[in-house]
Amino acid sequence: MGADREERIASRRMAVQVLYQSVMTGEPAWKIAESPDAVPDAGPLPPYAVKLIEGVAAHEQEINRRLAASSKNWAIERMPLVDRSIMSLAVYEMCYEDDVPISVSINEAVELAHAFGGEDESAKFVNGVLGTIARSLGEVR
Repeated sequence: MGADREERIASRRMAVQVLYQSVMTGEPAWKIAESPDAVPDAGPLPPYAVKLIEGVAAHEQEINRRLAASSKNWAIERMPLVDRSIMSLAVYEMCYEDDVPISVSINEAVELAHAFGGEDESAKFVNGVLGTIARSLGEVR
C-alpha cells in the first residue's frame, strides 16, 4: 500500500470523526477541524482530511439532496449519524474529487461503515445508497 493511499485512508477516518462530532455537537465541522486535538491522539489533521471536511461543508445542501433522493424509505434526518457522515464524505469525493475513482470512494466508505457503523447493516446501507448515487452520476471514473 502506497504512502499516499495510507494517508488518504487515515484522512477519511479522521474526517468522518470530525463530521460526526459536528453533527453531534452542532459545531461547524471546519471549526472543529481547526482545533489541534480535533481527533484525539492523532495530532494535526492531514491536508486531505481538511479538504474533505471543508468540501462536505461547502456542498452540504447538494450532498444531502443526493442522499435523500437515493435512500429508499430513509429520511436523511432518520439515518444513523455515523452512516450519514460516512456517506456525506463519500458523496463529496464522488462528485467533486476527480482524482478519486467512484469505486474507491464507495469501497472506502463501506470499510468505514464496517469500522464505525453502529449497526450490522451499516455497510450494506452505505453501499446501497452510494451505489444508487454512482448510477445517477452516469459514470465510473
